[in-house]
Amino acid sequence: MKPLKVGVSGIRGIVGEAFSPDAALKFSQSFGTLMKKGKIIVSRDTRASGYMYKALVKAGLLSTGCVCVDLDVCPTPTTQIMVKELKADGGVIVTASHNPIQYNGLKFINYKGLFLNSAERKRLLNNYHREKFTRVKGDEVSPVSCDGSAVGRHLGLVLNFIKPDLIKKRHFKVAYDCCNGAGSVITPKLMEKLSARTVALNDEPNGLFPHSPEPVPKNLGQLCKAVKQNKCDIGFAQDPDADRLAIIDENGHPIGEEYTLVLAVKFILRKNPGGVVVTNLSTTRAIDDVARQFGAKVIRTKVGEMNVVEKLIEKKGLIGGEGNGGVILPVILPCRDSIAAMMIVLEYMARERKTLSEILADIPRYEIIKKAIDCSSEEARMVIREFEEKYSSEKINTLDGIKIDFKDAWAHIRPSNTESIMRIIVEAKTLAKAQRLINRMIGQINEIRRLAA
Repeated sequence: MKPLKVGVSGIRGIVGEAFSPDAALKFSQSFGTLMKKGKIIVSRDTRASGYMYKALVKAGLLSTGCVCVDLDVCPTPTTQIMVKELKADGGVIVTASHNPIQYNGLKFINYKGLFLNSAERKRLLNNYHREKFTRVKGDEVSPVSCDGSAVGRHLGLVLNFIKPDLIKKRHFKVAYDCCNGAGSVITPKLMEKLSARTVALNDEPNGLFPHSPEPVPKNLGQLCKAVKQNKCDIGFAQDPDADRLAIIDENGHPIGEEYTLVLAVKFILRKNPGGVVVTNLSTTRAIDDVARQFGAKVIRTKVGEMNVVEKLIEKKGLIGGEGNGGVILPVILPCRDSIAAMMIVLEYMARERKTLSEILADIPRYEIIKKAIDCSSEEARMVIREFEEKYSSEKINTLDGIKIDFKDAWAHIRPSNTESIMRIIVEAKTLAKAQRLINRMIGQINEIRRLAA
């Protein structure tokens, strides 16, 4: 049985196994205790198991004296915005993000609308393990209220920052795939406000994922075909909780989730040269190339949205994100937001009056390969120690696993925050070179594990 994974944003695991109803209830009691009878926003993505876990979350929170506001199906960034908008003390989102349907989880949000910082996470886990929960009497339990304004508030904030007039004039033809996830409740409304002609795929919020839900090229065949057949200007794909965005060009080709952030960074820096861009160690070097064009500084962090967000706030960065399709615009709220990312890319195309492939032709291109292998935490630590010694003559960074920077390529090996796997990411100027590099890395990892067995 795979263990419950505790990461930067929260917890997740397989329903009926490590992520049991008991675990969900206890974590909700722990969070409610941490929130000291505060007002908590609760939402979920569309997974069928979300009904059960949302009920458990509310029960746990109410048992500690918290006041619950239920948004029901709602994207993660929208929920984060609502914590701020409603001046709540925190939030809980029932979601397993990009993980397959058998998973679910909980994301925890503080009063700033951000994921818990390290000190808050530590207190949450201490409460959970010690089972020291606040408990209230029956007459102290508050009724649950509902709020239907979340989508409208989110769209209002984005449309106020990224002016829609230019986009409306272009009447773009957009194909989008919400994976029958939480994006289904907001993306159609965004497209309507932008006067876009649309080809909608999988936009029923029913939790029946039509394909593997991670928005990576191998899972986007239906969208690629729809863009090409319908002669669309662009295609957008979201993960189940709608914080990540993948993009398909007008020729039906996936541009790679790394380039969602690259496009957003270039658009923002064109309008505001200089400043700071924050991303993680696993994100493409194209970010550095674009930043260099506009005199901006790139700061890299450990993988995990909150690691990027904390540095973005600390350094007053213009934009940040991760190479998984996560774009973070602090002027709206420092969180990954697929809705803001869509608006940025459409305005970029409208301003330039170019196709997406023409815009991308002016951006340095790298080939990135991402692999994952089943691996325990102890095995991962052993591999990292061995690689640190083996590649001591290269430029290495051990902030998060180990990143090895070669002259014309790099490799990043790290244990996952959310699964019992080790991730291996490499990047080079050509696909052939990237393939050779990842084959070498995996071969060396397997040899280290074989010798230790």
